[in-house]
Amino acid sequence: MSTLTERDPQPGRAEPVEAAAGYRPGRTLPLRVELVRQLKRRRTLVMGAILALLPFVLVVAFAIGGEPDGPDDRITLMDTATASGANFAAVSLFVSAGFLLVIPVALFCGDTVASEAGWSSLRYLLAAPVPRARLLASKLAVGLGLSLAAMVLLPLVALAVGTVAYGWGPLAIPTGGSLAPGTAAQRLVVVVAYIFVSQLVTAGLAFWLSTKTDAPLGAVGGAVGLTIVGNVLDAVTALGHWRDFLPAHWQFAWADAIQPRPEWAGMMQGTAISVTYALVLFALAFRGFARKDVVS
Repeated sequence: MSTLTERDPQPGRAEPVEAAAGYRPGRTLPLRVELVRQLKRRRTLVMGAILALLPFVLVVAFAIGGEPDGPDDRITLMDTATASGANFAAVSLFVSAGFLLVIPVALFCGDTVASEAGWSSLRYLLAAPVPRARLLASKLAVGLGLSLAAMVLLPLVALAVGTVAYGWGPLAIPTGGSLAPGTAAQRLVVVVAYIFVSQLVTAGLAFWLSTKTDAPLGAVGGAVGLTIVGNVLDAVTALGHWRDFLPAHWQFAWADAIQPRPEWAGMMQGTAISVTYALVLFALAFRGFARKDVVS
């Protein structure tokens, strides 16, 4: 029989544990099992319902308020919301990308490990035994997958609702011109992908905090709070070019993708900044959890 070494609750001690025949660390805590567990949780269902209801709320708001008019006769993306289903989907992403879509990312990535600790079930998972790196990898993959699903759900529902309410047609561009429906759909896919990448920083913050605390609300709230701080700092123009190193500075760079000739420079810089921060935060989470004395 092979042996495993797992730290017990008392710091500084490690005892060999005999592994059962056929034990394979890579097969513990399958992604399917973790995904089913997370899908059944109430917070997942509530968040999905909120995102699915948002397009209906916007349709009612436009119906009550009438046609939007830009200030000083300037036409913005918001002013084209009722032009077609594609425009309505783009506007739904625009109004939610800055804050609303931050919440599911922080929730799905920040609640995952901390909730196990809060339920006092984390040590039993490790005693199964599930290797620590395997446990974190499974939970992170499911958290990111649910975050991506949330970002896909919103524009899909918005596209369907907008098409019923305003018809199927090209995506009208505020600066002039339009994109054919097929091209518009492809560009919206790019927009969703970029928004997901830009939110990796929030995911990294939430996941790292989730490995540091037994309070899920602390991990989720901390990630949201730090994201808001980043948005506030980006609004301080006195920082000058230092703002280029803030992920929040590039969060709306996706607007360049819905132009007749898309510009990729801003999205490339935003992607580089977000991925760099996220990799550092994920590495800190794995490194810290590998050395942590799990007692809950």
